Amino acid sequence: MNITSPRAITTSSAIMFSAFLAMSPVTSANGINNYSGSGSITQGLAKTLESNIFECKNGRSRVVGIGEITDSNGQVWTVPANNNFASGPKAVDLYEECAGITHKSIADVDEASVPLVIVDPEGEEITGYIFADNYFELYINGVLIAVDSVPFTPFNSSIVRFKASKPYSIAVKVIDWEENLGLGSEDNRGKAFHPGDGGFIASFSDGTVTNDDWQAQTFYTSPIYDLTCLQEIDGRRLSESCSTQGTDDGKDAFAVHWQIPQDWMNKDFDAQSWPKASLYTEDEIGVNNKKAYMNFIEKFSGAGASFIWSTNVVLDNSVLLRYQVK
Repeated sequence: MNITSPRAITTSSAIMFSAFLAMSPVTSANGINNYSGSGSITQGLAKTLESNIFECKNGRSRVVGIGEITDSNGQVWTVPANNNFASGPKAVDLYEECAGITHKSIADVDEASVPLVIVDPEGEEITGYIFADNYFELYINGVLIAVDSVPFTPFNSSIVRFKASKPYSIAVKVIDWEENLGLGSEDNRGKAFHPGDGGFIASFSDGTVTNDDWQAQTFYTSPIYDLTCLQEIDGRRLSESCSTQGTDDGKDAFAVHWQIPQDWMNKDFDAQSWPKASLYTEDEIGVNNKKAYMNFIEKFSGAGASFIWSTNVVLDNSVLLRYQVK
């Protein structure tokens, strides 16, 4: 999504910056010696593995590629992230132009026809309403409920149904997709390398909504042009002082990657050390002109839900979200 307004830096973020946790510099084989942190550094464009994993039948979509890139220590990373788009069950669309689904309101949606995923046979039937920029994968107690039907654009919104007993865990992988693989950027706003922004909002019929009680951890940040702008404080992977400006010369940008725990989606995974999710307004995410959101706004902000992401909605491209429903 285009950046519509600068993200406000909170007072708490300023306090965290002043308490910067010093780390030992890491010097890589290709001369990257200005990074202090726990991530792995890559530089430049990734190798394309799949040129396009999505076809838009009734409109235009950005190219949705998948690539891989090797870091300074020889480890190979998938960009923008490993995902289950090809094999996962697709969420039912509330609004999806490529499929010709353009409901004007929730009243036009046959909610009873949405497949019911059984997590707990004796559980409560719960309906979820989801808008993601750009892509999500939803797990309940470690069970993959659905993946987004559109990885990149045009923007869509989704509905899911599952049966679960409280307490249960919600785990979501969100990806802000990229045209320039490995560089976290796209051809946009007159620049060949312009960082996009993310955003995720959801509400559920049992009263659960996205808010700052959720946890959000970053696992891929790019583009970075000055590695000294990155900081880590109390588990927060911070990039607030890094540039978010577009450029026509971004092929040498850096990216930072962190290994995703294999059991991150499981019910008993402990995410308490992860940062709290950061909140964003509808204006900051830029949804006021998106029918996929506005036609169902009563199920999103109207239900008390907020847009959430990690601490940087522009540069953090792969983020994991967790919430425990009591």
